[in-house]
Amino acid sequence: MSILKHLKPTESELEILRILWDKQKATVREVHEILSTHKDAGYTTTLKLMQIMFEKGLVKRDDRNKTHIYFANISKENTQHQFVGKMIHTLFGGSPTQLVMQALGNHKHTEEELEEIQKLLNNLKKQ
Repeated sequence: MSILKHLKPTESELEILRILWDKQKATVREVHEILSTHKDAGYTTTLKLMQIMFEKGLVKRDDRNKTHIYFANISKENTQHQFVGKMIHTLFGGSPTQLVMQALGNHKHTEEELEEIQKLLNNLKKQ
């Protein structure tokens, strides 16, 4: 099992990873510009955090040019799986049903989302 599978990004690191997952790759400046639309953080803070993430192995960086290009080194799916598993265990007593009921009961969802959920349930029943 890879050591990357055990990395647990902090909340701030997850914000950066979400940007990198969406954009595929980005400079510190690009990440900072997106972060600054909803968070009050200085450029040097973003730079330092991304350097730490590089040292931890959460991101990789192409430093062949003067401006470094960063990209995620862990997948969105594995990270989601890891966090959801921990959440089910710690907050919902190991019950995925409780998690789903909480999520569906407390949030507005579109007809399309409900159809997607129904397809997933139908596929799970077939297995």
